[in-house]
Amino acid sequence: MDESYNNLPTSHLLGSVPAVVNEEKSITTYEVPEANLQIFPPNNGASGGQGYQTPGSPAEGDGPQQSASNWKGVFSISSYTQYFNVDTDVVLNRLISSLHPIGGDFFSKIDANPDLYGLIWTSTTLIFVIAALGNCATYLTKKQSNSSTTWSFDVGYLNLAACSIYGYALVVPVAFYFLLQYLGSNASLVRFWCLWGYSLFIFILSSVLLVIPVEFLRWLIIVIAGGASACFVAMNLRSYIQGNDINLVIVASFVLQMGLALFIKICFFP
Repeated sequence: MDESYNNLPTSHLLGSVPAVVNEEKSITTYEVPEANLQIFPPNNGASGGQGYQTPGSPAEGDGPQQSASNWKGVFSISSYTQYFNVDTDVVLNRLISSLHPIGGDFFSKIDANPDLYGLIWTSTTLIFVIAALGNCATYLTKKQSNSSTTWSFDVGYLNLAACSIYGYALVVPVAFYFLLQYLGSNASLVRFWCLWGYSLFIFILSSVLLVIPVEFLRWLIIVIAGGASACFVAMNLRSYIQGNDINLVIVASFVLQMGLALFIKICFFP
């Protein structure tokens, strides 16, 4: 009898606890396909639109932005650091080469690494040298003619030297660059700046001798220095450029370099 009571269902009785049934729930995993975002509207062929494009793909409108970024590099100092990556031995070698006017191999020496250090250093040094020594030469000339003459340092020499030397060293190579581009010859503005910069080195040496208060000797020194510098520029241009109209360019460079020499003599060592 006890066994029959034990078989009675008890789930409906108060206080009874239903049996726990462990049922394994099947979990369905749904994989989302890889999304590929696109830019609408599509290109139907009638309009000039760009059609479907992924966000990472280059657009046609990026051209002006890239051009603008290239122009920003012109005004960035980091863009010019490669042109100052020279050591003392390289600079000295190029300065010595500028004293050989008929060599004509200067461009081959700077072809791997043209620099702007020589342009800035040589131009700046020449400015201070001709301004200082020009005043000394004027003092010696006046004292030689009249020992009682009062004399004062002319600061205007420095302003004149800075405007003329910097202007010449920067503008003249740019003018020849555009001239050769117009004539169809291959030209490099950085190499031209390098050439004209080192061509001024001989004027630094000659300025020391121009202090001598002998007019005939001064003219002889400046003619020799100007001729050597002019030949250096002209001969190297001749070996660098190609074309049928190079004779006019070579003559123009020679005349301008001689004109600079005469300008230094007349304005700073009168």
